[in-house]
Amino acid sequence: MNKLRLAADFNRRRDLYLFMIYGVGGGIMSTVIPREAKSVYWSKGGADMQDRAAKTFTFGYDLTDANAFEPDGQMIVTGNKTRMVHSAVRHLLPQSPYWKAVADETIPISNMDILVTFHSTGTFAHKKMKEWGIRMSAAEEEAFLHHWQVALHLLGVQDQYIPATWADAHAQSDQVLTPILNPTMEGKALAEVLLGLTAQIDLGVTRGFLNEVVRYQLGNDIGDWLGLKRDYISAATIRNGWPLYIKFREGFLPIAPVSTAIFDKLIKGIAMAFLNKGESGKTTPITLPDGNRPSVRAASPRGRRLVVVRHHDQNRVSGGNVALTETTKAVPHLGRPSEEVRYYAGALP
Repeated sequence: MNKLRLAADFNRRRDLYLFMIYGVGGGIMSTVIPREAKSVYWSKGGADMQDRAAKTFTFGYDLTDANAFEPDGQMIVTGNKTRMVHSAVRHLLPQSPYWKAVADETIPISNMDILVTFHSTGTFAHKKMKEWGIRMSAAEEEAFLHHWQVALHLLGVQDQYIPATWADAHAQSDQVLTPILNPTMEGKALAEVLLGLTAQIDLGVTRGFLNEVVRYQLGNDIGDWLGLKRDYISAATIRNGWPLYIKFREGFLPIAPVSTAIFDKLIKGIAMAFLNKGESGKTTPITLPDGNRPSVRAASPRGRRLVVVRHHDQNRVSGGNVALTETTKAVPHLGRPSEEVRYYAGALP
């Protein structure tokens, strides 16, 4: 329990950086994790990303709360609720013909999938804080890992797969996260929605600035995958201003740099965008889904290419946006290999 209390104190003192890392870095990285992006997009939460992001943010908020694991804390309840949601999605998503057409797994949210998400958040946060020169004692680093280990345990990850040290975590991340990062149509759509959500909150920054914050944390390859337009003036401001902002917040600079206000507004805006859907400073209750993404419609499917993909005697159908066969509605064409191309000239009912 002492480690969890130390982690809570560390999270409290480092919440500015963690909001930035979890909210922008980890949040957008999730859109280039193919399995996660496809599962999120085709689940019920994918149709209302502000609500879905708010509930995901609730998990992180409760995990980093000062009383997270205290008797009056919320994290154990939140962890178990999240595990129940995962169970519901495992039952519901395999019933979606859209998800089945693009997925490379039969049941979503495996132990490995959860670990991949951990590495895109917890391990990524540890890496960035080390890169940015944020002070962490050995005891604080150990405590920070420990509270994530407890969270993974609450989510049902078997103990033998949970990294015992940060060295193990980074090695595992290099094995299961880094090699699989790739763009998907679903991920690009989700990233656009997530970045668009911040436009509903007065961040005091432009969309171009936000694009460059993503590129600063995740690199230009991912920025290019997601089609994030460049803003070179903002890029220079971030590249030069963020290290000074950290030095000021860490007590190494006596006077606030000129960029302090804009980063303060950005971090506050990121938090508010996902706290109760931007309506208040409260978290959003986690609830069980009762279905998948409701429906998919195209403005005009006439003349779109319809691709039939045969895998082990099963026909899987996909089209440019949405197309129809005689009996089934198709899903977006995501560039999968095909054996037969036909053209559908009908219209959606």
